[in-house]
Amino acid sequence: MNAPSSLLSTTERTATPFQGGVDPASYRAAMRHHAGAVTILTAGGPGDRTGMTATSVCSLSDTPPRLIACVNRSASAHGLIRRTAAFGVNMLHADQAELANVFAGRRGIERDDRFREGDGWLSLATGTPILKDALIGLDCELIDEHAHDTHSIFVGAVRAMHLREGETPLIYSGGAFRALAPAR
Repeated sequence: MNAPSSLLSTTERTATPFQGGVDPASYRAAMRHHAGAVTILTAGGPGDRTGMTATSVCSLSDTPPRLIACVNRSASAHGLIRRTAAFGVNMLHADQAELANVFAGRRGIERDDRFREGDGWLSLATGTPILKDALIGLDCELIDEHAHDTHSIFVGAVRAMHLREGETPLIYSGGAFRALAPAR
């Protein structure tokens, strides 16, 4: 399914370097302190699907349900999300750190082969893979894209949802996966 060109607008901006700016390595080190929910973004369908681990996902609106996901333009999921005009957001629970490593490419498993991991995959409204035992699975139709430097910001309309109650979210902070715990 290709997104109608009338639904997608692409805005491209490139940051202009300035004297005394922050270097990328320092910025990445600083951003490791930002705690984020760990998700697996998925795209495609059987035989041509891919996924990636991401923390750059957040709610945009609840009326109507919309979210944003930031994806590096060199990621295998980027082109497939654009081509199919759909993506899945699978928020992981604390027992799924190894699955996050698989989809982060740390185990040498590529594209469709990554979907052999986990406890099964569902197909909801768009046909994008949704992890059956994810804490939350959101099936999204791509409705907008904004290209920015090395990444695209994808705006998704949530078309279907799979929710699993009672699990602790997996988060990424300080360069490691962690379980969310109550503050002391």
